[in-house]
Amino acid sequence: MSLRFFNTLTRSKDEFEPIEDMKVGLYTCGPTVYDYAHIGNWRTYLFEDVLRRTLEYLGFEVKHVMNITDVDDKTIRGAISKGVSLNEYTQPFIEAFFADRDALNVLPAHVYPRATEHIPEMVALIKVLLEKEIAYKSEDGSIYYDISKFPDYGKLSHFKIDQLKAGARVKSDEYDKAEVSDFALWKAWDEADGPVFWETELGKGRPGWHIECSAMSTKYLGQPFDIHTGGVDNIFPHHENEIAQSEGAAGKPFVNYWLHSEHLLVEGRKMSKSLGNFYTLRDIIAKGYDPMVFRYFVLLAHYRTKLNFTWKAMESARSALDGLYDFMQRLDKENPTGLHGAVERAKTAFREALEDDLNTPVALAAIFGLIKEVNAHGCGGSEIYEAMIDFDRVLGLRLAEHAESEKTEVPDNIRMLLEEREKARKARDFATADQIRETIIAAGYIVEDTPQGPRIRRR
Repeated sequence: MSLRFFNTLTRSKDEFEPIEDMKVGLYTCGPTVYDYAHIGNWRTYLFEDVLRRTLEYLGFEVKHVMNITDVDDKTIRGAISKGVSLNEYTQPFIEAFFADRDALNVLPAHVYPRATEHIPEMVALIKVLLEKEIAYKSEDGSIYYDISKFPDYGKLSHFKIDQLKAGARVKSDEYDKAEVSDFALWKAWDEADGPVFWETELGKGRPGWHIECSAMSTKYLGQPFDIHTGGVDNIFPHHENEIAQSEGAAGKPFVNYWLHSEHLLVEGRKMSKSLGNFYTLRDIIAKGYDPMVFRYFVLLAHYRTKLNFTWKAMESARSALDGLYDFMQRLDKENPTGLHGAVERAKTAFREALEDDLNTPVALAAIFGLIKEVNAHGCGGSEIYEAMIDFDRVLGLRLAEHAESEKTEVPDNIRMLLEEREKARKARDFATADQIRETIIAAGYIVEDTPQGPRIRRR
């Protein structure tokens, strides 16, 4: 085995060597729960799911930690604007995240640490940085990291040290590359924070975003640990600051491999509510798509390439996935195949594609090459079925479920709703049709409008 990942830290495709033989500590940046996770977030979470599934497919034992950021600038603003507590504001979005995770067949992390439950760990880490004089307290009581005290600052984002604005400060959690400066570790309470604060040895206040991940990742995975991931937008400032905090405090490496997924665009543009191209998984389901269609769509592109979301591309993905499901239903699981050589070639090609920096498009091509051979010989049996189920350990497309029966058993009341919706659509009463669709979705089913007519599936 020669597993290789593109390591953002080295800017090269490095052979993976875990700290402990065949065991992997994996930290994935999770949601900031001020809103529903959008499909750009899910592109990253799906890449991270494929990474974990690949590691386990190759025989590694993985400890997966994904944080829940439930206190930061955005969550505080949201809670205050709604006139509710921070927990009351964030909890529905946390529950929605887990519901979306399950709908997309993403493996649950082993630990989901919440920032609000790890304030003591953050305080302890900041105290070490103060003792080492890498951090300092400002006039208002906030505590900042002094980037001039960490010569390696910029090694992940590859800034040159002479570009840094030593002595300048930035208090906001998120900022751009033009604001490379000392950043807040602890924010002294002010009126904008309302009731959100903790009384600690550092004073009355709350943590900055960046310190949260440093404290939580090292608590559960130690330091150093193997792999840290996120989207490319996390590289700076978030991940750069994590490195500075963690290595400044411990005096040793923080993470060995950094993996980042590229942006998801919508119709060639950055996703934005102001542009009207901002979508969540709920929007996709409301359009009649099984969440597995979006999962398949994401697998079609390498995680380090930009992915352009369009409804036309989703239609193509649905058609291809339907073909894959139809193939699974046609397989004869009771008889051998007679295509042992083809199966072994596909397995080798699939594995080699994954070992080469998670190349899912090539891995899928290996599968469709096998399907082509099976269709040409007309002899898909048990060995083919078992190979496809094995591939799905990484793909996560629920192939076994779709192989069991050719159609979903639909209760009479849902079937009646479907008929009413079709009548409304034919009468061009789309408002009523949409209301009926929402009722069907709430009952646990998805309506897919296809050229051959509506199709219904369980969520």
